[in-house]
Amino acid sequence: MVPQMLGRVPAYKSWTIRISLRFSLRLCSVFMFSYFVAACFYFGLTSPPFNCCREMNRRTFLTAASAVLAASNLSFADEKKRRVAVIGHTGRGNYGHGLDVVWSKIPECELVAVADGSAIGLPVELAKLGITNGYGDYRKMLEEVRPEFVTVAPRHLDQHFDMALAAIKTGVKGLYVEKPFCRSPKEADDLIAACEKHGARIAVAHRNRYHPALKHVSALIDSGELGQVLEFRGRGLGDQRGGGEDLWVLGCHIMNLIHHFGGKPINCSGEMWQDGRPMTRDDIKPGAEGLGPLAANEVHARYELENGVVAYYDSKANDGTAKRGYCLQIVGSKGSVFIHIDRDPVAHFVPGNPFDVPTSPVRWIPITTAGVDKPEDDPIATESVKNHVLGVRDLIAACDENRNPLCSVYDGAVTVEMICAVFASHREQGRAVSFPLENRGHALADWAKS
Repeated sequence: MVPQMLGRVPAYKSWTIRISLRFSLRLCSVFMFSYFVAACFYFGLTSPPFNCCREMNRRTFLTAASAVLAASNLSFADEKKRRVAVIGHTGRGNYGHGLDVVWSKIPECELVAVADGSAIGLPVELAKLGITNGYGDYRKMLEEVRPEFVTVAPRHLDQHFDMALAAIKTGVKGLYVEKPFCRSPKEADDLIAACEKHGARIAVAHRNRYHPALKHVSALIDSGELGQVLEFRGRGLGDQRGGGEDLWVLGCHIMNLIHHFGGKPINCSGEMWQDGRPMTRDDIKPGAEGLGPLAANEVHARYELENGVVAYYDSKANDGTAKRGYCLQIVGSKGSVFIHIDRDPVAHFVPGNPFDVPTSPVRWIPITTAGVDKPEDDPIATESVKNHVLGVRDLIAACDENRNPLCSVYDGAVTVEMICAVFASHREQGRAVSFPLENRGHALADWAKS
């Protein structure tokens, strides 16, 4: 058992300590065995304390020595490599944001196979990962390889559900799934049910959720330094994908953080616009990257949250912000926090009443892994957020400790439902829809068929 203190250090540091402890145990065992053998030969098995072994013959000695060596190996039985397989699809979402190579950065894991539906892409991926075991059919790979962990890596959303469900049903212990998680609340419900039935854990690749700096944002809120939290304001990236696509592909990060800091949503009212007018059924077309039915180049949504605060999300195509507006703003009566997705530092604290005219220059105070207004002293941690190492390590720890990952299947399900609620509300002319959504399917898909 790793000492209790490991719970108070970052995940990647606790794993470093675990490995060091195991290595120390191995060294001690080897030294003990070496001492036993050397002593036996030095004393000739006749002098104290070995005179009791005077009648020991060669076979008896070897048996005893083997027993000592076997005992020494007990301390590192848990050092066995964790077997990992990757599911991707070249040309249909590929391997997400480095979700194939992240496992090679974790020494206690071993990549044993990869599945790629592209005959052209598979040999390229095998060479990239430095392995030889490749499959064109991920179901066959899962049945034959039986890995402990799997990455569902394609960016294309329409493949996630089938890949994840197949992995769960074949006994995979932990899954790291690219965002967006799945296409509808119904798919999320089914994956939750499968995880609970088979004892699997899913971690969703909202990598900012694993950032060590988030605890310092929570501390600002809990300490009252931010004042009374008045609202959450999220914006999409605002590039050419602004609107419905931005909501799905990038807005999911914002929704995940709103849920983390504000709690579960109670209801949602949303509007979707196409070229300056309300979006209609005729505007619905197949979305990019397997997103399913989609429309609108402008989206506005409002959520009432269980903590009593209201959250807003807006996205407009080519909004003129040069992609700098992509963030979640937590507005308090004494200051605001800006969490900029995938930027470094990831967050800033702006003190002062946000509605008062400042009498002096306003400073944007960085929030790093070290704390508020402290220089970043752990570049390994920030890099481990970007390359998903912290997310994957948390998944492994969650499986070993029988707990949910920081961004679990349940969190992923809430994010998906928050997105689909915008579609459902717009179809009802912007009327607020309550959570859980009555329609567990995809509102735009149902509307397009009606």
